[in-house]
Amino acid sequence: MSHTHNFSPPLQKLRVLCVSVVILAACTATPALPASAPTPDASAAPTALPDPQLTARAFLEGWKAADYTGMYLWLTPLSQDAITLDDFTGTFTGLADSMTLNQVNYEILSTLAEAGSAHVAYRLHLQTILVGEITRDTLMALTLENGQWRIQWDRTLILPELTGGNALVMEYRTPSRGDIYDRNGHALVAAETNAVSLGLVAGQLDPGEQESLLYQLWVLTGVRPEEIEADLAAARAGWYVPVGEAAAEVIQAQFESLSSYSGLVMEPFTSRYYFGGGIAPQALGYVSLIQPEEADTFRRLGYRPDERIGRQGLEKWAEPFLSGTRGGALYVVNPEGARVTLLAETQPIPADALYTTLDKNLQLQVQQALEGFTGAAVVLERDTGRILALVSSPGYDPNLFEPGNFNSDYLLDDLLSDERTPLLNRATQGQYPLGSVFKIVTMAAALESARYTEYSTLYCGYYFTEIPGFSRADWTVSYNVPPSGTLTLPQGLMRSCNPWFWHIGLDFWNQGLDTLIAEMAQGFGLAQPTGLQQITEEQGNIPVPVNEVDAINLAIGQGDTLVTPLQVARFIAALGNGGELLRPQIIEQVLTPEGQQIFAFKPESLGNLPISPENLLTIQTAMQWVISDYRGTANFRFQDFEIPTAGKTGTAEAPPGNPHAWFAGYTFAADPEHPDIAVVVIAEHGGEGSQVAAPLFRRILEIYFYGRPLTLLPWETAIPALPPAAEPP
Repeated sequence: MSHTHNFSPPLQKLRVLCVSVVILAACTATPALPASAPTPDASAAPTALPDPQLTARAFLEGWKAADYTGMYLWLTPLSQDAITLDDFTGTFTGLADSMTLNQVNYEILSTLAEAGSAHVAYRLHLQTILVGEITRDTLMALTLENGQWRIQWDRTLILPELTGGNALVMEYRTPSRGDIYDRNGHALVAAETNAVSLGLVAGQLDPGEQESLLYQLWVLTGVRPEEIEADLAAARAGWYVPVGEAAAEVIQAQFESLSSYSGLVMEPFTSRYYFGGGIAPQALGYVSLIQPEEADTFRRLGYRPDERIGRQGLEKWAEPFLSGTRGGALYVVNPEGARVTLLAETQPIPADALYTTLDKNLQLQVQQALEGFTGAAVVLERDTGRILALVSSPGYDPNLFEPGNFNSDYLLDDLLSDERTPLLNRATQGQYPLGSVFKIVTMAAALESARYTEYSTLYCGYYFTEIPGFSRADWTVSYNVPPSGTLTLPQGLMRSCNPWFWHIGLDFWNQGLDTLIAEMAQGFGLAQPTGLQQITEEQGNIPVPVNEVDAINLAIGQGDTLVTPLQVARFIAALGNGGELLRPQIIEQVLTPEGQQIFAFKPESLGNLPISPENLLTIQTAMQWVISDYRGTANFRFQDFEIPTAGKTGTAEAPPGNPHAWFAGYTFAADPEHPDIAVVVIAEHGGEGSQVAAPLFRRILEIYFYGRPLTLLPWETAIPALPPAAEPP
């Protein structure tokens, strides 16, 4: 059967690329089949044969471009009868996968052509991911078909060793995944670790031992006894109630006592292990198995199909560091599977270790403080940009993504379907109206406009009526307290007087200065990513008002205003450090297995707040009054608190639910052992900022400066014990 009609049309299209095929022997374009020639004149000189190099080059260039269909068209009709296009393509892609091939290069060495046949010798340079470059000399046989050289298919065109049904097999040599630590060298995530999943069988616990058992499980897993009790109460007798995981060495040390408890189930597994049931899980991320649709992509990168890869946060960003350098041994095997030849091999290089800027104990205790809330907290080292804690609540247990974990079958689906979206990093991706914390930005715009000074005054009454036919109430109405009265602009921030800032927004609108507040917000780093490179973040939104109502909404951080907690933490830190907007960073250093430093943290300035030193001082003073002045909106929350602190309350309307509760501030203690920090807290639909977020803010400062909570939160009856994974102060 003739297959000429299968390839003639595409070859004719390329005729113009190689008009002078004899003169330009190095041309790599695909030559065309000649048109029907007249009957040769016996007396004429013999017609020169076409150059077989042109066909060889076209075939090899197709290989370089992974154009397997184009390559197939160069085969002889007999070869096309012997192998289908699908099988031909599968041969090349399969061998590329086996070799981890990522680049093909070649050299034409020599050509020998006779009347109807030719041979082209060429040298292949096959660059692989796992075993480096493989160089082989091989030979291509060609047949002249209708005036065009066509290639006789043979698997030795790929490698000369692939004769007689031989195949390639790669032996993968994969290093252990690198560990992740906090800034002090405490392990947050460990490489392949023996661990134990822990759970209980409802109805089988000895009532006399239950309290002791639940305490033991809390120490081992970090899951509170009251949470376990609630799960047991909701379970039927005989149901398995998953609790958490612990490292096998910890279980082994207590195995005798643990095995004495009735109803306790312990199932071992081996996995990458996340300590504490998830320390900063949204920031560190997790690993999971390569999915079938990803297998080819990762196989080409040198991964075995059964490996785990980073899926979120630092696990994803640091994949090149944490996965190490894979090695391998590429063998030729005969049809029976016996190894014939070792083509090439390399040894793996161990993974690097990642040291974060996080403080493990601070992170754990802040996570504990936000338990029960949906929200986020950010703690930045004020003068450097180090992220000391990055909390998104609710959290999750990254160990559940390990199929070998017995508890995964019970809890992973619940995690993935949780309406609270625990996988979302609310600290960097949560976008919220900022409410009254935004008044700092509006105050900065007012002072920089020169229309207002620190001595400007306004009567802060119950209602704002400057827009005809439109009225809005100050927060003092809801709280049934007297209106704030005449206030200077800094006092307006201290009292969080809505009418003062509505007035500024409307004034700017009426004066044609409708973009001033939005431009100041952008100068504060809002409506743009902060520059944190390792963790996904959203940019938020700062609208330009289109009417009077938009103008007053923007002035108090409402309307279409959206910010992330990390953005707010960055500009709060800048307010405290003298105006410098620093890049938030979460990587302290990256070390090779030999201890060589690949990366080391250093502060990085991304600009300055667009305000004068005098106006910055005015804002700092007003923020200090929020806490220190008896009229300040957060003063009652900081009674007897000795750490010098500046802050701002925020209550952002978020219908149809309760408002979001915000508090943002910084310290100026100048304590050499505890560098000053900027802290932002948001509790979604938590209510008033002074009632919920401000107490949480104070709790975080107590943990940072004193190592543990010192005062009760309004909703607590006792100061909670430290999380089991936290170290004593």
